Amino acid sequence: MEKVLNPEVLTNNYTVQVATTEHIPLADAICFEMEESAKARGTGIAKRSPQYLRDKMQEGKAIIALDDEGQFIGFCYVETWEHGKFVANSGLIVKPEWRKYGIAKAVKMRAFELSRTNYPDAKIIGITTSLAVMKINSELGYEPTTFSELPVNDAFWNGCKSCVNYDVLTRTERKHCLCTGMIFDPEWEKNKAKREEEALKEKQEKHEKWNFLKDVKVLERLKSIKEKMFLRMQMRKVKRQVV
Repeated sequence: MEKVLNPEVLTNNYTVQVATTEHIPLADAICFEMEESAKARGTGIAKRSPQYLRDKMQEGKAIIALDDEGQFIGFCYVETWEHGKFVANSGLIVKPEWRKYGIAKAVKMRAFELSRTNYPDAKIIGITTSLAVMKINSELGYEPTTFSELPVNDAFWNGCKSCVNYDVLTRTERKHCLCTGMIFDPEWEKNKAKREEEALKEKQEKHEKWNFLKDVKVLERLKSIKEKMFLRMQMRKVKRQVV
């Protein structure tokens, strides 16, 4: 049965939802905020054009956080590579005045949910220098990974060209950078569920109620052995009395 996402998640003073064509006019403001954030941190969010973000909104592949006046305060979009084998929740941004209110986590979780729903078999990946993002990813089930486990095609790595550390990536032939690679593999959950099911089955077998009919032959044999032993003991006792 296909999962259905709630149209929006409400909090005290902001909303987190899948972006729609209604939010297209906000694309320029989001791009500006991404550029300013990259400058302030000294590392790059993959530079995207306003039209790229508009396309993501039209495709239903973006998450947006809005204040109670409908203004953008947080954003993230979903990208895929290698025919949906890999998915990334990219371009996470929160306006400075709205940080430390849990918006980044709420947006990231919504994007993760959207990715799992639309691409249930895909590995969800990310590269980041942000400790806050690493923490959120870890809570979602991501684990650190080497760059060799990430997509090999240029389309993925081209997003790093706008980062000031891109030369580090190229000099190491995409093996190392200041970013940390992280990955969530849905197979982990499947294997975990399988192991838990096997453990439960083993536990149930150990604590299975005694089945008389199943064990009756064993009991009959045990009874026969006891009777023979008892008979021998009786015969020895009679012999001693006679003597």
